Amino acid sequence: MIYKNYPMVSRVVFGRGSFNQLDEILSPKRKGRNAPFIFYVDDVFKGNHWLTSRITLSYKDKIIYVPTKEEPKTSQIDQLVEDIILEYSELPSGIIGIGGGIVMDIAKAVSLMLTNKGNSKDYQGWDLIKQPAIYHVGVPTISGTGAEVSRTTILTGPERKLGINSDYTPFDQVILDPELTKDVPKDQWFYTGMDCFVHCIESLNGTYLNAFSESYGEKAYELCKKIFLEDSLSKEEAQDKLMMASWHGGMSIAYSQVGVAHALSYGLGYLLGIKHGVGNCIVFDHLEDYYPEGVAQFKKMKAKHNIELPQGICADLEDYQFDTMIDVALSLEPLWENALGKNWKTIATREKLLSLYKKM
Repeated sequence: MIYKNYPMVSRVVFGRGSFNQLDEILSPKRKGRNAPFIFYVDDVFKGNHWLTSRITLSYKDKIIYVPTKEEPKTSQIDQLVEDIILEYSELPSGIIGIGGGIVMDIAKAVSLMLTNKGNSKDYQGWDLIKQPAIYHVGVPTISGTGAEVSRTTILTGPERKLGINSDYTPFDQVILDPELTKDVPKDQWFYTGMDCFVHCIESLNGTYLNAFSESYGEKAYELCKKIFLEDSLSKEEAQDKLMMASWHGGMSIAYSQVGVAHALSYGLGYLLGIKHGVGNCIVFDHLEDYYPEGVAQFKKMKAKHNIELPQGICADLEDYQFDTMIDVALSLEPLWENALGKNWKTIATREKLLSLYKKM
């Protein structure tokens, strides 16, 4: 096929308080008493009655609180899958991820690996998954990552940080409830919102750009400018619009791709464990040569919201550590081709990447 036949999330509910409908949505999908629903919930919500009281458990259903200080690893996914296989006699009725991009990526990855043999590291790449995932649901509690709508689940493996990109990765159901984002700390709100902004800039300035990705990217871009540069929105309106910016930003790369910031950020994440949102911000701050207008707007947003980015994170690294990050970044060939064109290897040299990392 000349054109890729991409899947999309087949069902989505949007609205303040829509999380209350979770049980109503899940009930028809239950396959029996021995086929539980497994809820992966960001451990920031442990003891948070306002959220957890709305998760109804029946039969062998289980809530698993997920620590999110580190991004998901392939070894973590393999362990979670093994735990389920050992504990239950039947496959779960569904996997539900409630949290930010980390938790939603975990939910997507576990749902895939329950039906595909082997280790999750073997599926890092594009279109390596052969069997459909089990039913899986995404409930974002922070906006910006686009994980709720994307066809990838980003994992750090033994050799690289790379997504399981497949037609079976997107959620079967997403619940978009802006109320769930009300307690996000300001720095986190900014870093994750900027993940969406960077999605737009990289998609709209990429060589893969087409009318499909452009229409979504332009909408998300306009929403981001309104949210982060203007003062015209109430807190609730800003929450609603950022949730939709995240959705559109995620969709903008479905038929396109991200670029330089994401490639370099993956290197930081793999070696230093720096979370994706803040990693994107650290990198993007130094990319005037590639995205001059976008970086100028980013610096205005950063100043307006009094955000201080971590400095000197690469100051004490050895040569071999820089080499590791460069290897990870350069392995993401579709990102570089989107950003710089088919001759990207003549532009994105190891020397150029080293000079960029040394600025961080």
